[in-house]
Amino acid sequence: MAKFKIRIAKLNVALGCVAAAAAIACAALANPARAEPLALAASGQGQFSIFDRVLREPVTEQRTQDGVDLPANLRRQVVDYRTSEPAGTVIVDTPNTYLYYVLGGGKAIRYGIGVGREGFTWSGVQTVARKAEWPDWIPPAEMIARQPYLPRFMAGGPGNPLGARAMYLGGTIYRIHGTNQPSTIGGQVSSGCIRLVNDDVIDLYGRVNVGAKVVVLPAVSLAANRTSVPSLH
Repeated sequence: MAKFKIRIAKLNVALGCVAAAAAIACAALANPARAEPLALAASGQGQFSIFDRVLREPVTEQRTQDGVDLPANLRRQVVDYRTSEPAGTVIVDTPNTYLYYVLGGGKAIRYGIGVGREGFTWSGVQTVARKAEWPDWIPPAEMIARQPYLPRFMAGGPGNPLGARAMYLGGTIYRIHGTNQPSTIGGQVSSGCIRLVNDDVIDLYGRVNVGAKVVVLPAVSLAANRTSVPSLH
């Protein structure tokens, strides 16, 4: 009889455990809003998983420079611009470090640029001979002679000094290109090339056609150069 009572007691305990588990499950189902996924747990709870970190931390990715840190006057914008040049012409305002893409109707898109340093500025009229996305960089012989430590070849990519796009000017060594150094925009820094932040050069690249006219103004007062611009030979 004693053994039978012990078995009944054990059975009652087991049934009680089952009932308790069922009650907990029912409560959870009845209150689904209280059951947060671990990866989305509130930060105050101190319970995180690797998924929570991925969801909460900002994603680091390779991006082009968007120019958000540029001074307001050097950011891409549509401006009033009177010129006799037709729409589609590129005008490089060397002394003021602006590049204009002529829209016509007295309007142009103005971009901030970096230009040639002292002794390396030039002026004239050229055409866009070809265009390249993420261009390779092969420093010309003249640059190698001045800076023999430069690489002879650098594949295109985010670390390339030509940036995201390049537009090659006639048969010259000069280009309109991007840069991985946006802090140089607005300065006289290059060996004669015209540079823009990558987001701007991508925008310009999409507008400019091969064969487009490019007018580069001298590095002197613009007022003295409105009558004519010499051709580059």
